[in-house]
Amino acid sequence: GIQQAIELKTRSFQAQFPGQGAFLYTLTVFQAFHGGSDVLCPLRVKILDAVKGTPAGNVALDVYRQDQGGTWEKIASGKVDMSGEVHNLITEQEFTPGMYRVQFDTKAYWKAEGRTPFHQLADVVFEAHAEGHRHYTLALLLSPFSYTTTAVVVKAHE
Repeated sequence: GIQQAIELKTRSFQAQFPGQGAFLYTLTVFQAFHGGSDVLCPLRVKILDAVKGTPAGNVALDVYRQDQGGTWEKIASGKVDMSGEVHNLITEQEFTPGMYRVQFDTKAYWKAEGRTPFHQLADVVFEAHAEGHRHYTLALLLSPFSYTTTAVVVKAHE
């Protein structure tokens, strides 16, 4: 069958307001399409640097699954590439229904950028497959003092 993938496109622009200075805005658009290299990957990650308006590369991350006793078990690790993406993070067989936590090492990223961040880590906790088998794209927008996450959830085609 055909698998559906999600593509994230980012456009940045700067606006000048009289008496208020310049502001950098980043517009993020998700586009669904068929095909792509990650169509079989049930969990995708995209990270953007809100300060530079570009993908955030070299951010390490760990994926945890919560067991029946409530303990978090690390099941995968990765590092996003210079396009802000990580590929082949987890397989369909490993991504079973349950509670997941994706932990991003944002402190190391900002230190490498020459900044002192407020947050040590960014965590995204979610329940996978609560409404049937799905594929997930987690997007993380980073700044040194805040982060924003969003998710795109699509039905996995059989």
